[in-house]
Amino acid sequence: MSMPMFRPGSDPGSNFPELLKRVGLATTGGDSIGDLSVPHATTCVALRFTDGVVMAGDRRATSGNLISHRGMEKVVQADEFSGVAIAGAAGPSMEMVKLFQLQLEHYEKVEGGSLSLEGKANQLSMMVRGNLPAALQGMVVVPIFAGYDVRRGNGRLFTYDVTGGRYEESDYVATGSGMLHAGTVVKIGWRDSLDRAAAIALACRGLWEAADADSATGGPDALRGIYPTVAIITEHGWSRVDDAELAAVFEAIAGEVRSR
Repeated sequence: MSMPMFRPGSDPGSNFPELLKRVGLATTGGDSIGDLSVPHATTCVALRFTDGVVMAGDRRATSGNLISHRGMEKVVQADEFSGVAIAGAAGPSMEMVKLFQLQLEHYEKVEGGSLSLEGKANQLSMMVRGNLPAALQGMVVVPIFAGYDVRRGNGRLFTYDVTGGRYEESDYVATGSGMLHAGTVVKIGWRDSLDRAAAIALACRGLWEAADADSATGGPDALRGIYPTVAIITEHGWSRVDDAELAAVFEAIAGEVRSR
C-alpha cells in the first residue's frame, strides 16, 4: 500500500480513526464493533458541598439510537471514602471500575491502610491511559472520580481525558453526552455554602435538564420506579440517596417546571 495523500480540505490531521476511515480501513462506526452495537453510558455530574461531595448519574445506556438499558448504575462506590462515575462504552467502563475497586482493596490489605485520595486518582488515571488503544476503536471511557479527603478534611473532584490526563476541579464537574446542559445548570446554581439537600437538588436539576435536551440521557421514570443514582461522600463515608427522597426532589422540580 502506498503512502496516502490528502488535499488540504480532506486532511484528517492527528485523528487516527478518521485516517483509517479516509483510506478505507475502518469498517465500523465509533459506537460499534463489526455488527455488534456497544452500549454507552452517558451523563454524570459531581459537585462539592459543605460536608463533602455529591455524585449523580442517569440510568440510561444507549446503543446508537436505541435504549439498551434503563437501569444502568453509573455511579459506583470505589471504597469507603470515594466513588467513580462512568461515561463511555459500558463494558470497558464496568470492567475498569471493578479492577479499580480490587486494587484499592488489595492495597489496603497489604499496607494496612488506605491509599491517599490523590493516589487513588493517579491510579485511575493509569487505568484510563491503558484503555487508549480501545478508545481509538470507539470504546472510550471517561470517568469522574470524587471522594472525601480525610487528610485535608474536604471533598475533592477529579476528571480525566481519554489519554489518562487527570485534572482536579475545584467546585463541580460533568461528563458524558449531556455534560453541556447538566454542567451549565450546576455552574449557575452552585454556591460554596450548599448543604446536603441543596446539593442533591442541584445535581438532580442538572440531570433533569440534560435529559430534556439529550436523547442519550435518561430522566426519572416514575412509572417504572427508576431514578438517577445519587450518592453522598462525607467524613462518615459513602452513602446512597434512596429513591423515596429522590422521588420527592424530582416531583418538586416537575412542579416548578409546570408552574412556568
